[in-house]
Amino acid sequence: MRWVQGGQPRPLGATWTRHGVNFAVHSRHATGVSVALYDARSGLEQSRFVLPERTGDVWHGQVSLRRVGYGSEYAFHVDGPDDPAAGLRFDPDRPLLDPYARDIVPGPPLRARLVDPRFDWRGDRTPAVPWRDTVIYELHVKGYTMRHPLVPAALRGKYLGLAQPAVIDHLRRLGVTTLELLPCQAFLAEDFLRDRGLTNYWGYNPIAWFAPAREYAISDPSGEFKTMVKALHAAGIEVVLDVVFNHTAEGNEQGPTWSLRGIDNPTYYRLLAGDRRYYENSTGCGNTVNCADPAVRALIVDCLRHWVEEMHVDGFRFDLATVLGRGERGFDEHAPIFEEIRADPALSFVKLIAEPWDVGLGGYQLGRFPPGWSEWNDRYRDTMRAFWRGDGGRIGEFAERLAGSSDLFRHEGRGPTASVNFVTAHDGFTLCDLVSYNERHNEANLERNADGHADNLSWNCGVEGPTDDAAVNSLRGRQMRNLLATLLLSQGVPMLQAGDEFARSQLGNNNAYCQDNEITWVDWSGAQRHADLVAFVAALTALRRANPELRRDTYFKGTARAESEKDVTWLHARGGEMRPADWADGELRALGVWLRRAGGGRLLLIVNAGHEALDFALPRPAANSWRRLFDTAAEPFDAPWDPAPAVYTIAGRSLALLES
Repeated sequence: MRWVQGGQPRPLGATWTRHGVNFAVHSRHATGVSVALYDARSGLEQSRFVLPERTGDVWHGQVSLRRVGYGSEYAFHVDGPDDPAAGLRFDPDRPLLDPYARDIVPGPPLRARLVDPRFDWRGDRTPAVPWRDTVIYELHVKGYTMRHPLVPAALRGKYLGLAQPAVIDHLRRLGVTTLELLPCQAFLAEDFLRDRGLTNYWGYNPIAWFAPAREYAISDPSGEFKTMVKALHAAGIEVVLDVVFNHTAEGNEQGPTWSLRGIDNPTYYRLLAGDRRYYENSTGCGNTVNCADPAVRALIVDCLRHWVEEMHVDGFRFDLATVLGRGERGFDEHAPIFEEIRADPALSFVKLIAEPWDVGLGGYQLGRFPPGWSEWNDRYRDTMRAFWRGDGGRIGEFAERLAGSSDLFRHEGRGPTASVNFVTAHDGFTLCDLVSYNERHNEANLERNADGHADNLSWNCGVEGPTDDAAVNSLRGRQMRNLLATLLLSQGVPMLQAGDEFARSQLGNNNAYCQDNEITWVDWSGAQRHADLVAFVAALTALRRANPELRRDTYFKGTARAESEKDVTWLHARGGEMRPADWADGELRALGVWLRRAGGGRLLLIVNAGHEALDFALPRPAANSWRRLFDTAAEPFDAPWDPAPAVYTIAGRSLALLES
């Protein structure tokens, strides 16, 4: 009996059919491809079959169901020239992971497992949250629940932990609409980390783009991931994946060969033109994926489609996304992959978020991604940090960022929601550490405290690290409220980092990528210690939902729509409208933002990043018609306010919101 038939060139990977499992792999430069099957108990190779057909650059064959089926473990062997100088690194004796593998079995050797895709999705509906209503919450699947007292011990750190009622209740109370999960694609830790007793905790070192990371599963990564998504969707919460298509865990020319390098090195990676033994390194991780090649683009689009159609995710945040648009002449905002994603029916309406930089030449591309994309706005982060630290000369850019960064994104019909605003993220200080440390403290990373950002635009409020000084701790609390309020009252899409709502600390470590321990695991006892801060964030998101003028689809005009009526008026403390000389005043650290409300009335945001209190003259309507919604210097933040005749006394380093 013939165990192998010719099969089909599509789809790529391993696909169950009624007659057998079809294997297909793309390799332009190979001379032959075979598939090895493994015993699931021993991990030993049982049999190997040559894929008998080649269609274009795809090698394929169908193996009988008597030899393979759901649960089978397999790897490819690819033959071809071993000529590193030409970029060719074939080794027919080396087992290679299927780039389309849905599950990874730890080795040696690493191998793929054929996964049964069936799942009961009945009743699942994507929340489809409009961009203007979106509040993103960035978290690490493991770290978020490892210390959660209400998550069963067996589920802590797992996909299923995020599906627990206590977790979902907290997210809903905060007003979160969208979870952005740090990488869940199967990944590996680098050798240098393992040698130090550390690991790649964040997961930005992928080895199989289609496969959910097993670290966050109990036994069934795909099924448990789907269960998590379904539970979050039922609560109205979207799931966005942080995906890494810019490099792989194979590293540079001295790195291990796990998959793409052995399947077709010059197709999948960007190689140096002068010496193809070496890799372009626009990522700082040893290699750069060759997104200019049509086969690589097809692989990425197929992967995105899989996560949307099979796993029901709602969007993606692309790590070092400039790599996607890199061609022979550098970054191209009209690169084919952007058009291919936009044209794909499954992907055309999901959320697409770019980290708009890489570390290569010309890698910083903030504001240059095409319509339909939003971008992490680090200019927003740096401006708001510097302003609230008290730096001078920032008032103009503070206003620009608060208003949605039109200077960066106003092209091709893009609006404020093209900007994903954040003051903290996984990479860098937590919010608590931002106001508690002037310097990084990364000694635990065993790199002599030389890793991570050296300039964080942070301010410790007078004491480095934890302190019992009540005045310092009070100021730190106010600074956290200032930054959170600014974030959630800005035009654009706000992104919170998990745990910032209750002052999570990493003890000053601003590069905790290798710390899988209590440095990075969220300490949920903070939710009780800082219940007032949690309530503050919940109040801010509620205000945002209730006031459309805080989450616009279009930029402010700053001009009158009717007599004496503007959508926004920028005020100085004397109560008048800001003039060019005011904007140019490098000592000015206070500003009023007077917003017209859609249903009538006004909102007045008053900010004072200076050290001293000041009297801010209130504009019309008359002072006694203003009502205070909150003040970051008040105890509690929403305490009642008895308005003065004509001024509002705003404390130093504080922010207040009034309505009329």
